[in-house]
Amino acid sequence: MTPSIYHNPRCSKSRQALALLRERGFEPDIIEYLKQPPEKEQLRELIDLLGIRPRALLRSGETEYRQLGLANPELDDDALLQAMCEHPRLIERPIVIHRRQARIGRPPETILEIL
Repeated sequence: MTPSIYHNPRCSKSRQALALLRERGFEPDIIEYLKQPPEKEQLRELIDLLGIRPRALLRSGETEYRQLGLANPELDDDALLQAMCEHPRLIERPIVIHRRQARIGRPPETILEIL
């Protein structure tokens, strides 16, 4: 089974996670999510695999986070998912999926748990 990685080539943690996969003999399916943002249902599935709520997948340091008022605790999961679909920079990275499990690679070594 081939792992997949939600990857941003400009992100050092993402590059490190990709290197870890390759060091262990995996050539993953690379999903450059900034070029091909996930659909809302894909994000729901990803969040389910991670075992988290949508808010935990948000990058709160991004400009869009502040501009869109995403810190508002009144926003429901659907609104957060929609924001991530429309502004994929908000999605935490890297994310590796393997054997119906997923991990956010922060730190990158976290992905080793599912290999």
